[in-house]
Amino acid sequence: MASRTITRPLRTAIRRTQPVCECANSTSSRTASIRQFASSASRREVQWDTDRAERPRWAATPESMKAPYPWKPRDPANEFHCNEDPDKLDRFYVKLLGRGGDALLTDEVKWLAITHKSFDQGRRGFNDRLAFFGRRILSLQTNMALVHSPIATQTQSRPARSDDREPFTHPALEGLANLSEVPMGQILTKERLANLATEWGMREIMRWKPRNTSNLNASGVEVVLNSCTYAIIGAIALQRGGAVAAEVAREKVLKPLGIS
Repeated sequence: MASRTITRPLRTAIRRTQPVCECANSTSSRTASIRQFASSASRREVQWDTDRAERPRWAATPESMKAPYPWKPRDPANEFHCNEDPDKLDRFYVKLLGRGGDALLTDEVKWLAITHKSFDQGRRGFNDRLAFFGRRILSLQTNMALVHSPIATQTQSRPARSDDREPFTHPALEGLANLSEVPMGQILTKERLANLATEWGMREIMRWKPRNTSNLNASGVEVVLNSCTYAIIGAIALQRGGAVAAEVAREKVLKPLGIS
């Protein structure tokens, strides 16, 4: 115990007599000031990023997806401007779906359904997955309409009988031959769907980037119109259910095309 009490004052005295470098204190003060400056800058940076993140994706390209400089020079002769007015988009949905059609989907989904992947390099989202889902729904409703179509049942050809056997017949099976005799590609053709979408006014509100602005047909405008039509049906199915999407497919697409 005595040795410990003796050594404690000795250690204290040694520490007090050790030389202290003034540069160390200045360095520490500089470090503290630098850290304080860095922390305040980081807070401003976070607030700045938060303000940008509050903007909806359909309205502006996400900052994290922008390059520090444009990688391709812009050609003024090939500029193509798309719709950016939400009111014009709402009027399109009202014309297509009727009163309240603009409230059937959320704002983000309404823009996503009419945005092709060529627009803004796909950085604002695009409608490929919605179009895939909507095409399956429209194909199913088309097949069901062909099966239950009385006109197609009356005009279908009967197979030639090579023997005396009588094939089984039932009213519920009479329309099955329509699925094989009438190819789907002849009913839901690219041209027919594109003309229908043009009547809706989709050309004025859909967002895409044609390869050649002077020749939209050669740039694939019909394909873009088809994908937007399918995407709207797919979006309605995901947000309002399959029953509503099936009704839209029948009343807004198949019925104007003469398929019912």
